[in-house]
Amino acid sequence: MPTARATLLSLEGKTVLVTGASRGIGRAIALACAEAGANVALTYRSNARQAEDAVAAVRALGRRAHLMRADISRSEDVATLGPDARDALGRVDVWVNSAGADILTGEARNLSPIRKLDLLLSADLRGTVLASWAAVELMRAQGGGGVIINMSWDHVVAGAMAGEYAQLFCAAKGGVYSFSRALARTVAPEIRVNVLGPGWIETAYGASLDPDHKARIAASVPLQRWGTPQDVAHAAVYLASDAAAYITGQMLMINGGGVM
Repeated sequence: MPTARATLLSLEGKTVLVTGASRGIGRAIALACAEAGANVALTYRSNARQAEDAVAAVRALGRRAHLMRADISRSEDVATLGPDARDALGRVDVWVNSAGADILTGEARNLSPIRKLDLLLSADLRGTVLASWAAVELMRAQGGGGVIINMSWDHVVAGAMAGEYAQLFCAAKGGVYSFSRALARTVAPEIRVNVLGPGWIETAYGASLDPDHKARIAASVPLQRWGTPQDVAHAAVYLASDAAAYITGQMLMINGGGVM
C-alpha cells in the first residue's frame, strides 16, 4: 500500500507539457514526471533525434508521450501547443516552461552581446510569457485548475555574480521570476504558478569547462558539487504534485546552497 508521502508526490493520471524537452534539464523533467506517473507532451526546436529519444524513454516507462516541434520565441508556434497536446493526450494539468536560448555553447557563444541579449529575451523571457498565457487559457477552458512551472536562475535574487553573462541572464531570467509572481497572483486560486531557480547544473556548459575551473566552482558551493538535471527534475515533480498544493508565487532554488 503506498504511503501518504508517495501518494502526494504522484502525478498518476495527470498530463504534463514540458517545453525544451529534448535534452538537459527539460528532458530530465519530462522523464521524472513520467516516472511519477504522468503522460507527457514534449517540445523541441531543432534536434529531432534527441527529442525522439526522449519520447522513447517516456514510453519505455509505460506512459503516453506526444512530441511537438516549436520555436518558443514564435507566438504562432506557442499558440498551437496547448490544443495539440490536449487533442493528443486529453488535457494538460501541468505546463513546464523549460525551453530557452543557449548562448553558452555552440555558435551562439561567439555572437555579440546585443545578439545574445535578443536571443535570451525572445526565447527565455518572451517565450515564457507567451507560453504561460497559453497555459492559463487552456487550463481555464478545460477546468479543474492546473500548475505552471517556469525556469529562472538562482542568481537573480542576489546579484551574486559579475560579468557579461550574468547581466544577460539576470535581464531575462529576472524577468521570468518577476512575471511569474505577478501571474501567480492573477490566476490564483485555480492555477498555481511557481519557479525553479537552478544554480550550477551539470549540462552542456558544465561539460565544456576547464576541469580546474569546474572544480573551483564545485568547491564554492556549500554542498561541494555541481547539481544534476535530475536534481532540478525532482524539484519540478514536487511543485507539480499535490504535495505543493499550498505553494504559489515562489521560486525553489536548486543550487546546493550557492545562493541563500
